[in-house]
Amino acid sequence: MIEFNQVSLQRGTQTLLKNASLRIHDGQKLALIGPNGAGKSSLFALLNGELSVDGGELALPAKWRKAHMAQEVVATDRTALDYAIDGDKTYREIEAGIANAKDDNELTRWLDQMDQHKGYEVPVKAEQLLHGLGFSQSDLKRSVKDFSGGWRIRLNLAQALMMPSDLLLLDEPTNHLDLEATLWLEGYLRKYPGTLLFISHDRDFIDGVADHIVHLHDQQLTVYPGNYSAYERIRAEKLAQQQVLFEKQQTRVAEIEKFVTRFKAKASKAKQAQSRLKELQRMELIAPAHVDSPFRFEFPCYEKMSTPLLTLDQADLGYQLPDSTTKTLLPNVGLSIVPGHRIGLLGPNGAGKSTLLKTLCEEIPLLTGKRTHGEHIRIGYFAQHQLESLDTSASGMLILQRLKPKASEQEIRNFLGGFGFHGDRALEVIEPFSGGEKARMALACVAWMKPNLLILDEPTNHLDIEMREALTLALQNFPGAILIVSHDRHLLKASVDEYWLVDHGKVQPFDGDLDDYHHYLNQRENIAVTDASGSDSGTAPKAAPTVDRKEQKRLEAERRQRLAPLRKKQQAAEKLVEKLQGQLDKVEEQLGDASIYDDGRKDDLRKALEQQGSIKSQLEDAEMEWMDLTEQLEDAD
Repeated sequence: MIEFNQVSLQRGTQTLLKNASLRIHDGQKLALIGPNGAGKSSLFALLNGELSVDGGELALPAKWRKAHMAQEVVATDRTALDYAIDGDKTYREIEAGIANAKDDNELTRWLDQMDQHKGYEVPVKAEQLLHGLGFSQSDLKRSVKDFSGGWRIRLNLAQALMMPSDLLLLDEPTNHLDLEATLWLEGYLRKYPGTLLFISHDRDFIDGVADHIVHLHDQQLTVYPGNYSAYERIRAEKLAQQQVLFEKQQTRVAEIEKFVTRFKAKASKAKQAQSRLKELQRMELIAPAHVDSPFRFEFPCYEKMSTPLLTLDQADLGYQLPDSTTKTLLPNVGLSIVPGHRIGLLGPNGAGKSTLLKTLCEEIPLLTGKRTHGEHIRIGYFAQHQLESLDTSASGMLILQRLKPKASEQEIRNFLGGFGFHGDRALEVIEPFSGGEKARMALACVAWMKPNLLILDEPTNHLDIEMREALTLALQNFPGAILIVSHDRHLLKASVDEYWLVDHGKVQPFDGDLDDYHHYLNQRENIAVTDASGSDSGTAPKAAPTVDRKEQKRLEAERRQRLAPLRKKQQAAEKLVEKLQGQLDKVEEQLGDASIYDDGRKDDLRKALEQQGSIKSQLEDAEMEWMDLTEQLEDAD
């Protein structure tokens, strides 16, 4: 068991924990959540023995073996397989002992230890881990230095999982993983027998692994039972109760202050006034409930649309090799993207998803075939390498000014504020920004250009939960077309309407959801064999149908005309809700004025309360009507 008893922790002048208490039981799987800068990584360093408490006591079992995922990216000549095995330090010690044994007795002792350690299973386990994390058999013999930064992070994760441990600390393990590796890791960690504490901004991953949530907030550690969805529900209820208590307390504070103001000068009431003041001083003020995200933005859409926006016809997709030969990944691709398309791209690592996106955006040329785009197409492309392409010597203000020189400073400031860059932050050079801040800036650049086709390749890497939620809402409200690759299942489920599968050299619609895709991955090899034999198993996705553009246009126009009356009613209901909310705000502002409770204003108070009740009733009816109309529209779509 791990126990924090009134622990305080400081980094420089910043207090991260203040008299915080927490108890972690053996075998629990806990997700550590909290705003950026709250001290999550410092808490890991504390548990890992890299920091010491500044107050209180931290108790860990003395014999516990700890494993953690290194964040630094190394460059070494060791092979990927050897690097992963290095995580099992005991195995390496025994291996060295066997190699350097001076006599048969010493060799026998080391061989016994290898047998007790089950060392002969270690290389097999390492291979399984690396395959699960997306490495191919040929990758296992490659040097670590030959891999990109993201793949080296995967190797660090494999090394951490190889360490025999009682406590496993993982900081953002799903960053740089694709959906397939994320699903594999989720299943692996569910079976981990020790105590797991991990940091993640992927809410579906947390839901799939965690049985408790630790919320680091206001220098305190609060434990919630269950996964992230349960935490959200419990915290919402808690905050609602807190808001009620806060409002009641504020009413009492106002009463006391009013009494003291009126009677503290009167001798007959002075004692009672002093008593009220003491009550006020003793009162432990309850903070108002506040869970608003600091991020609120949208993807403005270019006003004009073309149908279709983009097509590929009999296109071979791939890339050119250094010897000028070509490698085709996706032959004879035919597809069409039209306004309103909201597509999630699925497919195993290396199947060609990024190649498809880069080809659509003309980052790499077609090998053969034809690419056609509409007259009014505007593509907003977010790639995994987008952060590297930012001019880090410039400020966010300057970067957006370069993209739109005629935009006013206030317009740019307002826009960047939605991405969390308020005030002078918009004028700061972005070089020292964190990975998350740079990712937000890159997304701001994409949104700033008003695309009507968004092509996003892993846009959530480095983003925290609040920013991911803001991105999800922005995508939900984007009226253009969307094509997205992401390992964040919550983002996919909330943002796209259909899936395309990129696998076995094909791009085709996938008839199913993410659970079906997980099942497909498990059966993938069987499907590949069946497809190769030419027989139809009934489980493979259906081929993409040929698009009749004229018919599609006619059907879309017909649908718009059919839905116009319903949409008009919905907009009217929305305006009524806004109007009633404004009226309610004014009435509640009157009720917030302490003078309305004076004896001489009883009629004013009565009228205000009647108005409040009447408007609330009307507002509730209007909101219900708006929700009903919105659901009808969504069903019709």
